[in-house]
Amino acid sequence: MKRKIPSTMASQHPDHASKPYWHNKEYITTQHEHKECFLMYSDLGIQEYKWDWEGKLVDEAIMERLLHRYYNYFKANPIGKEKFLTFRLPNPKAETEFRLARAFMGILSSAALTKQVGLHTPPLFEVILPMTETADEMIAIQEAFKEITELKHVLYRVEGNTLKNIEVIPLFEQVSTIINSDKIIKEYITLSIKKFKKIPAYLRPYVARSDPSLNSSLVPTIVAIKIALSRYKKFTRESGIPLYPIIGSASLPFRGGLTPHTVDQFTNEYSGIKTALIQSAFRYDYEKEAVKKAIQKLNEILPKGEARDITPQEEKNLIEIIPFFQTAYKSVIEEMAPVINQIASLLPLRRERVQHTGLFGYSRGMDKVTLPRAITFTGSLYSIGIPPELIGTGRGIRDTITAGKIELLEKTYINLKADLVQAGKFLNKELLHTMAQQYPELKKVEEDIKNIEKYAGAELGPQNAQEKEHVELAKKIYKGFTQEKIPQEILTRAALLRKSMG
Repeated sequence: MKRKIPSTMASQHPDHASKPYWHNKEYITTQHEHKECFLMYSDLGIQEYKWDWEGKLVDEAIMERLLHRYYNYFKANPIGKEKFLTFRLPNPKAETEFRLARAFMGILSSAALTKQVGLHTPPLFEVILPMTETADEMIAIQEAFKEITELKHVLYRVEGNTLKNIEVIPLFEQVSTIINSDKIIKEYITLSIKKFKKIPAYLRPYVARSDPSLNSSLVPTIVAIKIALSRYKKFTRESGIPLYPIIGSASLPFRGGLTPHTVDQFTNEYSGIKTALIQSAFRYDYEKEAVKKAIQKLNEILPKGEARDITPQEEKNLIEIIPFFQTAYKSVIEEMAPVINQIASLLPLRRERVQHTGLFGYSRGMDKVTLPRAITFTGSLYSIGIPPELIGTGRGIRDTITAGKIELLEKTYINLKADLVQAGKFLNKELLHTMAQQYPELKKVEEDIKNIEKYAGAELGPQNAQEKEHVELAKKIYKGFTQEKIPQEILTRAALLRKSMG
């Protein structure tokens, strides 16, 4: 490998509750994100920053701003060599405007700019493709970029451009796609040889944690990721092409369970992951020194991890238990969708966003059910004392035990009990029982709770003063929902207590 693979990637996910340590307010506008980007590198020691063109407003002059204001830093720490800036593109199948071409032009002009000012070039050479489902989609991005580089016109001059090809990081966002992502990678290799006459030196497959959990629940998501990591390891062993997996980790267990205090558990659970997302809640809802130490620890541990092998028979058994959890979860979410959407719409905003195309219901037989983005979805359920980690999971565990496969699940999902107990600290049993009178599917969640408590050997509920306050706030939030008025300061306080918006 001629390049450094970053172990930590800061993202612009708006999941923080607190005020960023470098800012005077909780809300971060696009005009402040270049400063944030610089500080994530220079102050926190994060090695990569994801510049998000999908679903949010974006500063298209990011490279000019960084070099204009922090030239000396980037002369010593070149972008594209020591620090990395990676564009997350809009997927053309979901966003049909010109944002993709604008992103490409930003990449090309950055290459010319850094050459002109005597810095490492090209600084940007990889892009993240969200919602990747086929190898053809990856190839199409590369072909489109190649065509852009070949544009010739007297008024179009990108002098000194050294970038002719772009590398694609496929982001896999559904359980079934994650499980079969090795097949997509194999097909991509075949197409790359055919189209470009070359074998990629490496690939960085990116497995989502939030959207698959939202769509299919907690356990199926983790099972899918573990199968994928095992298959990636086998792929590298057989092909000789290194894979460096990325995971979209966030703070609450439903979205990844990575906080400054859970680095050891996280790196043990996801051994084989080479890059972990460091979302806003991780960076801003904990003490700064703890954050810096945790990032340093991730940078040291992640490169050394190796995925655990899962045999074909174990894969088969794990795939068979996915419906136990997924089906039980979806029936509850379908009924609760109006409540979730209403509360989600009231959660405080933290970034400038544009309309997002969600995944829930894509070829999943969910009819017209729509849900918010994963952060506000998670925050909405936590706000009324029903952590989504618990929904369907108790019945899924019961059925897994009946099927004689619980030991395999525990071997695969190492922190299963710990994650459920952690999420359960924000459970309001009393409110759940009250709501179940109006929403009958919630009676099944009460059943989930009993099954989880029996399995974990622990009673779910708040353990300390902050968690008890959160449980009390959930009552006020639901009362406000029934009266069609929820004070935003209560929603904010609850998010501060759980150290994440969602």
